[in-house]
Amino acid sequence: MGNNSLRDTEMKCHNNITGSKGAGVSRRDFLSGAAATAAAFTIIPRYVLGGSGYTAPSEKLNIAIIGTGGQGIHNIKGLLQHSDVQVMAVCDVNEQADYSRFYYGGTAGRKPALELVEKHYAGRKSTARYKSCACYIDFRKMLEKERSIDAVLVATPDHIHAIATMAAIKSGKHVYCEKPLTHSIYEARKITEAARRAGVATQMGNHGHSDEGIRLTCEWIWDGAIGHVREVHSWSRTGVDWAGYRTARPKETPPVLSGLDWDLWLGPAPKRPYHLAYAPYNWRGWWDFGTGAIGDMACHNMDPAFWALKLGHPTSVEANSTGVNPETTPLASIVYYQFPAREGMPPVKVTWYGGGIMPPRPDELEPGRELTGSGNGILFVGDKGKIMCAGWGGSPRLIPETKMKAYKLPPKTIARSKGHHRDWINACKAGRPKAGLIQSSPPTAGGILSRPSAWSPWPPSSNFDYAGPMTEVILLGNVALRTGEKLFWDGPNMKATNVSEADKYIRPRYHNRWTL
Repeated sequence: MGNNSLRDTEMKCHNNITGSKGAGVSRRDFLSGAAATAAAFTIIPRYVLGGSGYTAPSEKLNIAIIGTGGQGIHNIKGLLQHSDVQVMAVCDVNEQADYSRFYYGGTAGRKPALELVEKHYAGRKSTARYKSCACYIDFRKMLEKERSIDAVLVATPDHIHAIATMAAIKSGKHVYCEKPLTHSIYEARKITEAARRAGVATQMGNHGHSDEGIRLTCEWIWDGAIGHVREVHSWSRTGVDWAGYRTARPKETPPVLSGLDWDLWLGPAPKRPYHLAYAPYNWRGWWDFGTGAIGDMACHNMDPAFWALKLGHPTSVEANSTGVNPETTPLASIVYYQFPAREGMPPVKVTWYGGGIMPPRPDELEPGRELTGSGNGILFVGDKGKIMCAGWGGSPRLIPETKMKAYKLPPKTIARSKGHHRDWINACKAGRPKAGLIQSSPPTAGGILSRPSAWSPWPPSSNFDYAGPMTEVILLGNVALRTGEKLFWDGPNMKATNVSEADKYIRPRYHNRWTL
């Protein structure tokens, strides 16, 4: 299908939508700022409108989705479970694709996403509570036309994360963005700064950060369960064949998948012919679009180390791999980070293992017992013992098990999450921070939950002030991989002080007239 046909489809979709634009006081204004005060007297009590389970339209959060592939569909299903949320618009450059051979299953794209949303709200169409869900190909048009959007969820390929997130922030929308937050270190810094200035509620999609396991890990380490932590080992077996074991671009030039706007899919990446090796799924294994195993999984599996050990910028990073080329991420890699002493904690070496490589087996593990996590996890090595956790911030265990059974658990001092989507929704609905309350500098990684947010009792736990700096460190591993050098890192200035070649990977060029 050509671009003209795609545009026609988009226009037809818009022509079928009624009432998608706000009139008078927008829904976002209604939910935040002075307009809420003026309009509050017109809200009809919930019990009058629809019974105890009914959420008044004025209390709903209007959310738009940018990126409706497998993870986008997964997020939509999660959001639809919340009665005070309305998914009001979906946007994707791809009409429909088969995801049955991937863990998502089924089909994805803007058409399946639209059908999912419309089916969920079908019972409301006969009332004034629901008109329809808008659909778009280009997120810029959606943000321009759909004025009643309050918040945006971004679930595109990595190379689109920053431009879509920044566009939403500049439009004054709250943002949830899938991990990794961005495709490059420079983008992560700029997105974090922009969100802080705008005072919008943010969350990165590393959902394990909202679970119980990561909180227990922090509390045990802060309790001194294993003494001072000197080493951390984290791993994932994910991503070995993302690029189909390719080391160069395919030579074939098949026709573009029907219903896909390939130029928009490429976005700021250099032009290249379409191939199934890139989309809809295997983009993670290509440097122009993805960030490899470490970009995908370290945001999950290294997350407990960032929080529990209050990690900031490393002083150095170096990497080894099965082989680096200009096009595809390596099949397997090991990345070594060295962090300085901080907040009463000693220097620590953090090692990442990707593509199925595992750390040395701890002596403390009982015979026949394996490291937890089924190929995904993290191991903390302290002066007085070791803690291992499953992937995605999973439950911690001291090893050996006799030590676990003897350990007296400390009090639960960290606020518990109501859910990764729920915390973000609550922060969005609370509105903008009051003037003067926006933080001028990011809190330390370990202090994210130690102070109230300006817009809610507790900020979303993986808000951009936490997720942005963590993303910078994780993506620095890819810079070390691609340069093949040990990098001495000046974090505040985003500079490898000894390798000038690193600059082009820290801040890659944008193409096709796209800007951040």
